[in-house]
Amino acid sequence: MWNLANGCCGTACHDRAEIIRLRAAEAAAAARVAGATMHPALADDLAIFYDAGMLTRVAAVIREIRPTIVLTHSPQDYMEDHQNTCRLLVSAAFSRGMKNFATLPSVAPWDGRMALYHALPHGLRDGLRKVVRSGQYVDITPVLAQKREMLAQHTSQKEWLDVSQGMDAYLKEMEAMSRALGTLSGRFEFAEGWRRHSHLGFGPADFDPLSSALGAACWTDPEYEAGLG
Repeated sequence: MWNLANGCCGTACHDRAEIIRLRAAEAAAAARVAGATMHPALADDLAIFYDAGMLTRVAAVIREIRPTIVLTHSPQDYMEDHQNTCRLLVSAAFSRGMKNFATLPSVAPWDGRMALYHALPHGLRDGLRKVVRSGQYVDITPVLAQKREMLAQHTSQKEWLDVSQGMDAYLKEMEAMSRALGTLSGRFEFAEGWRRHSHLGFGPADFDPLSSALGAACWTDPEYEAGLG
């Protein structure tokens, strides 16, 4: 489990250093709920930019972890740093086996196959208000309570959202979007939506480890696939 940025936004009751400390502790708590390994953040909130320096650091983490599945942000989203995170993860994964691309810290190249999946944007629409469709739906009904518990660890985020964006029911909002995706799937009560990245540079065209791992809990929409041309 990896948040690329420290959370430095907060309410007036926390200074910058304190909110960063709190967000790190909250992320670690969420990782424990998920049974995941947490990796330290590499940048401050809103300070994630697609540049060579950041790419060398993100690529080092990819080479260290050697993931088969990468779950990352939507290429279109309501915040620029979300989109920049997406671009960085894609390029870092693509460069995983490039011997002449040096990372910081230095990590040996690795050329294993992987698949990248993009989440849907917040609100299920892009920044120009267009609905974004999901290519694959994952049934999260059996683990919705665990997802809620993970999200509930981010209490400082809730404080900031309450003040800045009026999202006073952020847990209920997560559930509402999950229910909406479940309805769109036509088969699950609560779901997450994912879009598989192009295989070029990552693995075989038919490599879909998310579906292989989840079986019937992951459904690929044939209409979405047909619409790819």
